[in-house]
Order: sequence, then structure tokens, then C-alpha cells
Amino acid sequence: METNQAITALNALGHPTRLAAFRLLVEAGPAGRMAGDIGGALGVPGATLSFHLKELVNAGLASSEAQGRHVCYRARFDAMNALVAYLTHNCCAGSGDDGCAPGATSTRRC
Repeated sequence: METNQAITALNALGHPTRLAAFRLLVEAGPAGRMAGDIGGALGVPGATLSFHLKELVNAGLASSEAQGRHVCYRARFDAMNALVAYLTHNCCAGSGDDGCAPGATSTRRC
């Protein structure tokens, strides 16, 4: 992932509604969720939700698939993982300390 892609993704996730929607998509897994279900879970009106989901798609963090009159959204796990890899690249300056890797709990201090 390049810096500009990371900035776009982080900007998209920097809004509470988009972050919540993305987390719902991640939770749903590869099956995804219908837009109406996301809106219901978040209590967000359709037009507002559509704008936010479009931002996630434009940032490459989600994909959409029309299913009749409804739209199913899915998290793009490849993009999510690429963003995490970008953020943790050169973690701990290559010291070999696994304490800074995603999910690790480090007690080491600077």
C-alpha cells in the first residue's frame, strides 16, 4: 500500500459512522451485509448511510454488489490487511521485538 492509499483509507475510517459501518462489515465476514441491515443496526437514514458506504468503497475498504433492488456490502479484507501492514511496517525499527506486532502486548517502554 502506498502512502496516499493509506491516507485515503484512514480518512474514510476517521468518521464515526463509517468506522462503525466498516466494523459491522468486518464482523459479517465474506458474506457481507445488506445496506438496510447496516442502516438499521446503526440507526442511520438510507441517504446518509449511502454516502458513508460510498466513501468506504471509494477508499477501497469495501465492495458493493447489487442484488435486485438491494445492495450488499462487504469488507475488503485484503485492503484492511494492507493498511495494517502499512501502519506496522518497520515496527520497533526492526529490533526483533515481537511486542509491537498487531495483537501483541508489549511491556517494553522507550
